[in-house]
Amino acid sequence: MRTLAPEKTTYPVLIFWIIAGWVGIALLPWYGVEAFWRFAWLSRGWPTDPDYAPAAVLVAMGQKLWLAPMLLAMAAPFMVIGRRKTDPLYARVLILAGGFGFAWLVAQGLGIGLHGWTAPWLEALFGPLGTRQFGMGYGALITASAFLFLFTQGIAARGAVGGDVFVTGAIGGVIAVVTIFVFYPIFIMMMSAFAVQGGGYSLSEFFGKMFSERIWGLGCLSGTRCGVAWNSLFLAVLVGVLTTLLGLVFALVLTRSGFRYKGALRALTVLPIITPPFVIGLAIILLFGLSGAITTWTADLFGIRPTRWVYGMPGILIAQVLAFTPIAFLVLIGVVEGVSPSMEEAAQTLRANRWQTFRTISLPLMRPGLANAFLLGFIESMADFGNPLVLGGNFDVLSTEIFFAIVGAQYDQSRAAILAMVLLTFTLGAFYLQRFWLGRKSYTTVTGKGDAGVHPAMPAGLAIPVYVIAALWVAFTVVIYGMILYGSVVQLWGVNNTITLKHYVTAFRVSLDDSGIRWTGSAWGSFFTTLVISTLAAPLTAAIGLITAYLLTRQRFAGKRAFEFGTMLSFAIPGTVIGVSYILAFNVPPIEITGTGLILIVSFVFRNMPVGVRAGIASMSQLDKSLDESSLTLGANSWQTFRRIILPLLRPAILAALVYSFVRAMTAISAVIFLVSARYDMATSYIIGRVENNDYGLAIAYSTALIFVMLAAVGLLQILVGRTKIGRRTSHDTKGA
Repeated sequence: MRTLAPEKTTYPVLIFWIIAGWVGIALLPWYGVEAFWRFAWLSRGWPTDPDYAPAAVLVAMGQKLWLAPMLLAMAAPFMVIGRRKTDPLYARVLILAGGFGFAWLVAQGLGIGLHGWTAPWLEALFGPLGTRQFGMGYGALITASAFLFLFTQGIAARGAVGGDVFVTGAIGGVIAVVTIFVFYPIFIMMMSAFAVQGGGYSLSEFFGKMFSERIWGLGCLSGTRCGVAWNSLFLAVLVGVLTTLLGLVFALVLTRSGFRYKGALRALTVLPIITPPFVIGLAIILLFGLSGAITTWTADLFGIRPTRWVYGMPGILIAQVLAFTPIAFLVLIGVVEGVSPSMEEAAQTLRANRWQTFRTISLPLMRPGLANAFLLGFIESMADFGNPLVLGGNFDVLSTEIFFAIVGAQYDQSRAAILAMVLLTFTLGAFYLQRFWLGRKSYTTVTGKGDAGVHPAMPAGLAIPVYVIAALWVAFTVVIYGMILYGSVVQLWGVNNTITLKHYVTAFRVSLDDSGIRWTGSAWGSFFTTLVISTLAAPLTAAIGLITAYLLTRQRFAGKRAFEFGTMLSFAIPGTVIGVSYILAFNVPPIEITGTGLILIVSFVFRNMPVGVRAGIASMSQLDKSLDESSLTLGANSWQTFRRIILPLLRPAILAALVYSFVRAMTAISAVIFLVSARYDMATSYIIGRVENNDYGLAIAYSTALIFVMLAAVGLLQILVGRTKIGRRTSHDTKGA
């Protein structure tokens, strides 16, 4: 008779976090110091110097005694080593130790700042402190992580989410980082919506600004200017619809046609997102502006008087559709590829023609991708301020109003926060409309069964308009980028068209002397900084986004809808607001990272994370949950199932998240303006500086160089990630037919 193996009493994950917690609290500097990046703290009085000492040493020296309770909390988990998870004491100790330790760390961080107590009522309650503390460092970061994951292990031992340690830890980790780096800074910013000059808060002033004519005016009905809220909403809906349709067009050409040059088309389709948006705006102005090439040619040919039609909604719409169509394409390509050919072949077997098959089988199964693509296009349009800044004219939108409220002479944080709240309301509405449209239907198309079918070609009635639209849009894109490339090699675009390479030489000069290679070009510093920060931010963005998508599509837990909305919040807020809110929140303890490279990485990760979330949700909606169940039945845990089963089937989503996060970090403008420093300058801030100095040739040359660098990076990511292999033939493959 076979006996059951005894339950384990030693858990590697528990031991790991106990060790990590003690490393953070007893070995690493508790407070943040810039020298920590270079490990110079090892030779600057560590471990006894108060600026570099670990928490345990500080307490032992009689300093910062408010850290002492965390030592006791970190010692408590030793009590459960060797106990079974089913022992009630196991869960109780981990929940109490982890929860208390994390809560105490947060409380002392928020309560004590650079000059002692951070609030008058704390000083009145406890008396003057007489000391201070700086922002938390890596010791505090690792200790906080240890407390958090000890707590989630205790929750799992109590049976939460089926007792799955990976799932509970992932939920706890995502909630913690989203709260710290999304909700907390935005909360700080939003509180200023109720602030009044001279200090204090006022509801009457808040409502007066919220319902002002400037925001909600309906003058457009009488032929005058609309409120900025309605301008933004109408523009965002148009951009969402058009980018989704264009993204679907290109996805169909690449998956449902015999087009030969699919690789070139894919690269051209993604090209706009790797371009600083104001460069596209400049190209549009020089094509369609009052003295633009196409405007003057049309005027000469037809005798039409040139106008400024491109300044306003038409110009912004063209620029945003061009800039944001790649987002829709990156989301939709994986979804369109994921539709099961077997279902389409079954419909044709039942004598449905190709149009009926596409309309009744293929298109409904693409709904998750269509909905997510529209949502991202809508949010991107709402949050964009680069294109409206260049092409807006008298057409004002929320993002530019927020920008001028913050950086203009008025510097009205209250008005900026109110405008951001209006923008967030629209985004939240789009989010719930998307969920309502999708409903509770199943869109599963990838199961554990073999599926070696081939996607049918598009019906002729669909193929003709798809090819025409794709051809026209490709031609327009080629013209735009031809103008950009041309502008980088002329003396002064539109004035002196003499061919020259001086802009590239000025930006990227390299010299060789006795000391070796010297990067003497003016752009190298910002280029290398941007490349490093973008490379660090991209995998973090993809990892957090895809794990979040996995939790949202494969797990059930309380507060799931609020959790999903929280992950989208940072994407809904303009980058200008993100930048200012980060400065307000992270310029003082407990997290003091303003002016460092870390704040740029964090802002990029949580600003771009929603793309990974939406792409992951769209792709995972097509994966049958029986794949997970089969893996778990065969003895794999959730982490092994996610790593070995789910991830290999998510290569389009992984590629979308990596590509988007990398290139957006390389080309981000709004938040970067506020977060760069002399030491950590970014490419876009350098380019903006050149534009402000009317050095357009250098700015365009730098932008052109970034385009080629990012094209190479996208190709490399495509090779590294690869394609999802699920046993299907490619379209129009005759082998084995």
